[in-house]
Amino acid sequence: MLGRRYRRDVDFAGRLEDVNRRVHQAAIAAGRSPEAVRVLLATKTQPAEVVRAVFELPGAAGLLRGENRVQELVAKGPQLADLAVPTHLIGPLQSNKINAALAWVDAVESVASVELAEAISSRLEPGRVLEVMIQVNVSGESTKSGVAPEAALELARRVADVPRLRLTGFMTIGANTPDQGVVRAGYAKLSQLRDQALAHGLSDCQELSMGMSGDLELAIAEGATIVRVGTAVFGPRAPIGASASSAT
Repeated sequence: MLGRRYRRDVDFAGRLEDVNRRVHQAAIAAGRSPEAVRVLLATKTQPAEVVRAVFELPGAAGLLRGENRVQELVAKGPQLADLAVPTHLIGPLQSNKINAALAWVDAVESVASVELAEAISSRLEPGRVLEVMIQVNVSGESTKSGVAPEAALELARRVADVPRLRLTGFMTIGANTPDQGVVRAGYAKLSQLRDQALAHGLSDCQELSMGMSGDLELAIAEGATIVRVGTAVFGPRAPIGASASSAT
């Protein structure tokens, strides 16, 4: 589908075991229960056959799946629907792609405006409630999406009032720097926002989706409940122009 074939010589089981071990050890080191942290496998650029093979591994129980692009979400959706794995959209969502996305997602982690929240709500079929998160740009980097931290709490209040949406928490992408102190400070900022939301009565706002393959320990130390992992399981992604690109 994406110009790649399932390499049967890749030890996906070993890689997944290593990720689960890292999550377990990081949670214990932070004085938290390992069961409080879920792993979301970011499957951007991965063919459906590879995704299926990984999610059918014994160590895959309880995993979430994340897609960055609606185009891939839609393309792989029919081939993976029988897996019954909760699927999150973790990349940008444009208004003209809402209908396509809603057919295949259980949650949207990338809400950064009340306008998008309202547009999603208006496209939901009667009786359906969709989980959403507020994406926050904790680093202030222009290359990253998300609402500014100082505006996040007010946006959370407004999104929580949008019919047929259930606000479950906040999501961020860590700062693009080798300075672990800066990265961890960003995650701490998101955790503080979540705590403020809870203090203001947003009782469903429990989740913190933050941390990726290279820094999941830092995120867990600051309270992450979902870590988004891609390369640690699937390996390096192909360069842009070969099949696709990203980092998780």
